[in-house]
Amino acid sequence: MVRWLSIVGVLLMAPPVFAADFPDPLVAKDGTKIATKEAWEKIRKPELKELFQKYMYGRLPDAVPVTAAMRHEDKAAFGGKATLREVEIHFTIFGKKHPLPIYLMLAIPNDRKGPVPAFVGPNFGGNHLYSTDPKIRVPDVWMYAKYPGVKDNKAKAEGRGKATDVWPLELIVSRGYAVATFYNGDIQPDRPHVAEGFRALMPPTDADDATATIMSWAWGVHRCVDYLTAQPEIDAKRIAVVGHSRLGKTALLAGAFDERIALVIPHQAGCGGTGPSRHNDPKAEGVKRINTSFPHWFSKSFKEFNDAPEKLPFDQHCLAALCAPRPVLYTNAALDLWANPSGQFDMQKRATPVYELYGVKGLEADTMPPEGKLVDSRLGYFIRAGEHAMTTEDWKVYLQFADKWLK
Repeated sequence: MVRWLSIVGVLLMAPPVFAADFPDPLVAKDGTKIATKEAWEKIRKPELKELFQKYMYGRLPDAVPVTAAMRHEDKAAFGGKATLREVEIHFTIFGKKHPLPIYLMLAIPNDRKGPVPAFVGPNFGGNHLYSTDPKIRVPDVWMYAKYPGVKDNKAKAEGRGKATDVWPLELIVSRGYAVATFYNGDIQPDRPHVAEGFRALMPPTDADDATATIMSWAWGVHRCVDYLTAQPEIDAKRIAVVGHSRLGKTALLAGAFDERIALVIPHQAGCGGTGPSRHNDPKAEGVKRINTSFPHWFSKSFKEFNDAPEKLPFDQHCLAALCAPRPVLYTNAALDLWANPSGQFDMQKRATPVYELYGVKGLEADTMPPEGKLVDSRLGYFIRAGEHAMTTEDWKVYLQFADKWLK
């Protein structure tokens, strides 16, 4: 049967209706017009960071010193192309030692003439899914049930190497990049109402803006950046963060709150990340639905907007704007309407005026591109055929974007 219209074509013909009252990122709470990058940096940027913590993600805990211990190193991984390591990153937070280290798996190209750029991000399922090396650790904390080898929410060695297309380490190092990833459950297992991980270390509180799960994961990314910037093989000024779905929300938040991150790639991050809270698209996830399904991801205060997201003093274009002038790429799939691909494109357009304060261009496209075409402007956009997943084909797009902006 001839397919007369692609999914993207349908989206372009009938885009969802957006609320007209998106907050202007260049107007401060007191009505002050922000007309220079200096005023943005001094007034509006810290104001927005405070608002996102107060009303959505909860408080970003202070940075703390980290120490690292080598668990495993193979200097001839992938046929000699790379050095593969797994390190334990330890820290003390809220006066207590975190009971679980972050187990960071790191692959570094051996054929290098100096420090290399690096991708970093949290993963679903544990490092062992993305490597066939038998010495890469299998997590022993709570695990998502759907991943290979998992039984009774516990990961098993049977899953080893079963998802190497999701974090294709060999491809990434062959392109001249290092790559580092860790299981998000090392910081906070992704289930509510259980005193474990980061949540167990927090002082008891009923505060509406207490640190929520996505913020804790972003904080964990920052600690991995601490480690990476101290490694002589890594170029500390060329670090990119990547994440998919809820971990895409994490990647965008981590990039917005840490300027050491030079490039941000949230993949299919949708509501609570790259997609707008204000929308009238029945096929896209909304604030009430996400807060009901995943109450631990966001702060208590965010739930006050379940039935009135238009009352939020910001929307997600403001989170992208906090990354200015650094490159940010939103990537999507045509069948993943739940993540609101067209709404994400709108958020990039609405963040562009902040980039222009820095004398650079933001999103250089007026309409969504067709499937498979990368908009590689500083605020970038890409949509492919298919569904909600992170694949090797997605990584090829990340690498193409990074080649432009990190090399």
